[in-house]
Amino acid sequence: MFRKLLICLISLAAFAAPAAAADKLRFGTNWVAEAEHGGFYQALADGTYAKYGLDVEIVPGGPQINNRILLSAGKLDFYISANFLQAFAAVEQNVPTIVVAAIMQRDPIAILAHPNTGIEKFEDLKKVNLLLGADAMVTSFRWLKSEHGFRDEQARPYTFNPQPFLANKNFALQGYVTSEPFVIEQAGKFKPKIFLLADHGFDGYATTLETRLELLRDKPDLVSRFIEASIIGWYNYLYGNNKVANDLIKKQNPEMTDALIAFSTAKMKEYGIVDSGDSLTLGIGAMQDARVKSFFDKMVKAGVVKADLNWRKSFDATFVNRKHGVDMYRAK
Repeated sequence: MFRKLLICLISLAAFAAPAAAADKLRFGTNWVAEAEHGGFYQALADGTYAKYGLDVEIVPGGPQINNRILLSAGKLDFYISANFLQAFAAVEQNVPTIVVAAIMQRDPIAILAHPNTGIEKFEDLKKVNLLLGADAMVTSFRWLKSEHGFRDEQARPYTFNPQPFLANKNFALQGYVTSEPFVIEQAGKFKPKIFLLADHGFDGYATTLETRLELLRDKPDLVSRFIEASIIGWYNYLYGNNKVANDLIKKQNPEMTDALIAFSTAKMKEYGIVDSGDSLTLGIGAMQDARVKSFFDKMVKAGVVKADLNWRKSFDATFVNRKHGVDMYRAK
């Protein structure tokens, strides 16, 4: 009788005890809400972050918003960056941030060309002018020149208005395989030829997840939980029911459409943007020294980064490569 009473009292005490407060954190993206951020929105919308004891606020980026600065200033706890070039720059400039996961195993940057114009293989792109964004001018285009023999006179500024490309078949267009082809198909009523730079040696990771060195040092458990929950979110987004995530994306970005979300998600799967390479065995977010070193060496050759930069300081793979969610992929 006493034992039963004791068990009852313990149960009541546990029921009455307040639940531990979730750890609040702010997570900034590098652009407005879109499918390319889908796994993070999935983890928020379906309660995965909450299950990991996290109260996450996603802070969207945009053309006039620099969330990267907010990260280094301590206003954000995590940030999505484009690729490792920003991490290399942080090391060079002694910015106290570091990459802790690489969501995209393959960079989605591509060059689009008109069909039926003699542009059939990658090398044919050297015959046309390239519309390039300002960042690409000083990064991927330098690699195109050093690695593939492209020429300065090919480069033209791209202001993210596709009309010059649509009007001139002698132009090729820089863009992301997950978005620009959709825009071209809608506006131009044709399917462009797509050349993914990752297929031709541009082997850096993309959608890199960064945090502050201080947070990594002082709260490793928080960093670990956020990374693992985000990885689970990505598997659920790609292979589960992602309606709740897409509804949240559209709420934060009213210009987003179901058609573009569906297109972007399909292209991520088709090109293995998230789930390919090491992520197939080590889990989404995987990072390997050899891949980072290979990309670094190519950027040194292209004159994008300095050869004496300590590339190893740009990332910490402690909380990835742990096979989080791999079984979810295999069961798809």
